[in-house]
Parts: sequence; structure tokens; C-alpha cells
Amino acid sequence: MKVLIIRFSSIGDIVLSTPLLRVLAQHNDEKYEIHYITKEIFASVIENNPYVDKLYTFKKEITELISQLKKEEYNFIIDLHHNLRSRRLISLLHKPAKSFNKLNYEKWLRVHLKIDILPHEHIVERYINTVSFLGFHYDGEGLEYYITEQDEAVFDRINYSKNQNYVILVVGGAHFTKQIPDDMLVKIAKEAKQKVVLLGGKNDMDKASSIESQIGGAAFNLVGKLSLNESAALIKYAQKIVTPDTGLMHIAAAFKIEILSLWGNTIPEFGMYALLPNAKQQLNHIFEVKGLSCRPCSKIGYAKCPKKHFNCMRLQEVDEIIKVLNA
Repeated sequence: MKVLIIRFSSIGDIVLSTPLLRVLAQHNDEKYEIHYITKEIFASVIENNPYVDKLYTFKKEITELISQLKKEEYNFIIDLHHNLRSRRLISLLHKPAKSFNKLNYEKWLRVHLKIDILPHEHIVERYINTVSFLGFHYDGEGLEYYITEQDEAVFDRINYSKNQNYVILVVGGAHFTKQIPDDMLVKIAKEAKQKVVLLGGKNDMDKASSIESQIGGAAFNLVGKLSLNESAALIKYAQKIVTPDTGLMHIAAAFKIEILSLWGNTIPEFGMYALLPNAKQQLNHIFEVKGLSCRPCSKIGYAKCPKKHFNCMRLQEVDEIIKVLNA
């Protein structure tokens, strides 16, 4: 049974697809050959996954791959992206397909009218429910992320021991209204009992430099200096991570470390909170400001707070966050 899984982006969404890969690959009654298609810039998220038999990537347009994909003669296509581009790909391949329900209508009601008809399911369960008619169900084992010895060699390059007790603070995020404010990060870093490592992307380097200058020697700033999988290696050996709703949060969940997630304009009820295995749920700490009439203001995020107060982050109980971090 040859299956193509479509998930073009992004980091977190691809990590969240890994339980589906596992349950497909470990199916007892049928051998599934799993192919995966994503954008080239996200290849490192999935390229080391042992359950993926073949990875296809493209730079700009899926038409780069159509001739190759047609030769594969897939038995089935699982569309986890479910947009115009993925539907176009399915139409060009002319194979049976099932698309993931993104709950756009339910999310629109929750954002704009504050009407809650969202299902009480994690997105991982909904991913797998896409093929529930084939008998697949979530196994409760959480997410997976695979890195190589070369990725772990980052510790030698930065002259930092993986055995040292440290915690990670994630700087930045795809949207401002998801990001932890600078002054909160500074306070958390200054009061953390363990060594603090700052992680983030190149777009977060100015923010990280400002935070580092205020913290001084209390933090090791690696923002924008590592590849994604090198950052994953740092996360793998950390004791805890403080993070907004980002891809690094899901990577941390894949490594089963203790997670303190701070939620701004988005809400866990959208189904994308950190998913730890059933046996490790006690390691998942969610911090959010409930009762705000303006929250959630978006299912994704904004470049600035629409209400100009950013209370969804500004009113977070920082002292409680620090207490949990130092426990």
C-alpha cells in the first residue's frame, strides 16, 4: 500500500504529523510505504524520520514534482494541508484521497463571535481521524523528532556540555501576538536557578541581543546561530523549556521534556497545544490569560495587538511561571 502524505508547512504542523507516520508504519495487517511531500525549507523536520520511505520537496511550485509523483502510482493520498495547492496536486495525480478537516468554520466562530463549537480533540487525533475509516487511531505515544550525530555535534562546536543543567527560553515567534514580551523574558532569565539558553531564528536576533544585554552572563544566546536540527539537539538535552505557541514547542514535546507554554492571541482549544505522551502529561504546563473578551483575536497571529494593549501576554502571571520553572 503506497501512501502519499501532503503537509507543505510549517515546522510545528509537520512535527504534529509524526504520530500518523508511526501508526501507519506500525500497522500489523498491511505494509504501508510512506511518501511525504513538503516545502524544501522544511525538509530537515522530517528527513530523518525512519517511517518515511521517500521524501519529496519543492522550492516554489508543486509542478516541479508532478511527473515524478505520477510515476509512483499511489494507492492513496492523505492531505493534511488541505488548501488550494494540495487540492490541485490531488487532482493532477488522479488517485483516491482524504483531506484533513481544518475546522476553519469552527475557528472563525470562536475568533469572531466567541461561539465555541470546537471539538475537544488535539490536532494529532484529527490528523489520524482522517484515515480512521482504515482502522487507525492515535496510540497515545506523543510526537517524534529525529536528529543525527552530526546535529548533536553542535555541543562541541559551541563548547557547551549536553550534561549541564540548563533551561531554554524561546525568543520570538512567527507572529508578534504569539511572542513573549522582552521584559518578561528578561525577568524569567534573571530569576531562573539554572543556566538559560536563548533559542530562536535569524529574525529574532535583534530581540535576543537586547535581552542578552539586559541579562548579562545569565544567558547563553544562540538565537539565529544554529540550524533547526542543532536547536533541536539543544532542546533534547534541556531540563525545561519556556516557549510561546511555536514549532520549537512541538519539538520539545517530541523529546518529552518539561514544557512551560505561554499563550497569547491563540488558544490551546484550537488543538495545537504541546502533546506529550499520555504517561507524561504532568510535564505540560499551560499559561494563559483567561476571560479576555478579545481572545482569541486570530487563529494564527498578528504583527501587532489589534487592541494595542497585548493583555493576553502582558497579564501573564510571571511569578507563577518562574515558580514552576525553578521547581
